[in-house]
Amino acid sequence: MNRWKNVIMIGLAALVAGAAALVYARDGQQGGTPQAGPEAAPQPIGDRLPEPRAKTAGAQGADGPKVLHDMGALPDSVQRMLREIILAAQTGKIAEMRPVLESNELKPMVAAAHVDDPIVYWKEQSVDGTGRDVLGAMLNILSSGFVLTGKGRDSMYVWPYLAEADLTKLTPAEEVELYRIVPPKRAQAMMKKGAYTYYRLGISPEGVWHYFFQ
Repeated sequence: MNRWKNVIMIGLAALVAGAAALVYARDGQQGGTPQAGPEAAPQPIGDRLPEPRAKTAGAQGADGPKVLHDMGALPDSVQRMLREIILAAQTGKIAEMRPVLESNELKPMVAAAHVDDPIVYWKEQSVDGTGRDVLGAMLNILSSGFVLTGKGRDSMYVWPYLAEADLTKLTPAEEVELYRIVPPKRAQAMMKKGAYTYYRLGISPEGVWHYFFQ
């Protein structure tokens, strides 16, 4: 499990590295800085991500959506949104998420009730008022596997895959992954009831960030 966690984190790092390279190249062109010489075309982000496992852990795919791990297979628009979210979250500054929210086609759902300002809401929900624990939870679930739910216009990529799983049927490896994402006592309560009630994040195949809530 630890080895797969490392593989997933390498994949996330590749997404961030790709985003940073694109930003650097764009700023260099806009600033008119002379180039030392011709450079190779940027390598597609999917080519830098790790190969998916030959078989996904557990049997969740048999009873629900297939568990996916290959971020390189995601639509380009979804990869772009993931880069923006990850880059902002890794700064540790909740305010850095505002440009991501504003660039989105719509305001992501962050609670059951209407929320005017997600940044203010996340700070209020944070244990220390900074929102850093919320950003940490966001990165944690994005390091997990994911699923594609719905069909057509209702399709949605959902992190973590556990949000769509029957938690009474988890394998030992999947239980470990749940404990990595959710506090132990809360994870035990979820497995007893069979339903995931912690943070989840959804992005449509068009790259629109629809929600991040618990």
